[in-house]
Amino acid sequence: MSDPAPRDPARDPAMGRYFALQVVRLSGALLVLLGVLVQAGKGPGPLAALPPIAGIVLALVGLWDFFFLPRIVARRWRTPE
Repeated sequence: MSDPAPRDPARDPAMGRYFALQVVRLSGALLVLLGVLVQAGKGPGPLAALPPIAGIVLALVGLWDFFFLPRIVARRWRTPE
């Protein structure tokens, strides 16, 4: 059976949610990269003066952001049963 009314892709909430999840993942990956740079002492600008432990913390936060935060956000968007 065909869909009675075609969906407008510009108004599809699933598409917006998908891109929001991708932005969350991208921010996590960038935090990991930034953390590794800070830990190596090659951080950009004023971040180069941070101690190496700050880089480790940034990388761990980025890993959590990349792997776990999208699941948490998606669970909040789930339709009630």
